Amino acid sequence: MVSSSPLDVSRAERRARAREFTRAAILSAARQVAAREGAANLSLRAVASEAGFAPAALYGYFANKSELLIALAAEDLGIVTRSLRELRAEAPALGRAAGVAIDVLRQSETMAAGAAALSSAGGAGEAERLFNGRLIAALRALSEASGTPDDSRQGQADVVLIAAAITGIAVLARSGRLQALGFSPAELIAALDGHIASGTTPVKAP
Repeated sequence: MVSSSPLDVSRAERRARAREFTRAAILSAARQVAAREGAANLSLRAVASEAGFAPAALYGYFANKSELLIALAAEDLGIVTRSLRELRAEAPALGRAAGVAIDVLRQSETMAAGAAALSSAGGAGEAERLFNGRLIAALRALSEASGTPDDSRQGQADVVLIAAAITGIAVLARSGRLQALGFSPAELIAALDGHIASGTTPVKAP
């Protein structure tokens, strides 16, 4: 049996670090383009130009625009998870957890576009698997931070319902539609908290 030499291992590690560095640079450039031109107008060519790479170089990391948007959305979910985990030192509270998550999501240009791109990604690629993993982690962090148990089917349904409500509130707030409707995020969070606390959520798991 032939084992890898220390030199081979060192080279492999350097290649892995270089690939991760390049991937991070591409995502950073994509986020800048999305913030400037809108996620809907994102193109691999524009991202390549922003990052200083040839357009063909990006295809070694992302097969298409959908994969790139999904990867950006996965990053957003990672930020949400870390922000929620920072609340561990405090008593669980749905209102506080929801407020933190909404503050992160309403600043994101790419979350909604990334989620919408899932249906056109063409299968469970690396970006989609990463998104799914980050989504599960975010839901678990939300469960802990909000004090909503997820150890039953109904509890899991409540956590997903809360996450869906948070995402919708963030999208409406970012677009200005929430204010146009005469509501504030805090008011809707309080209403959601009341429904969850009283057990009157409209979802009943079978």
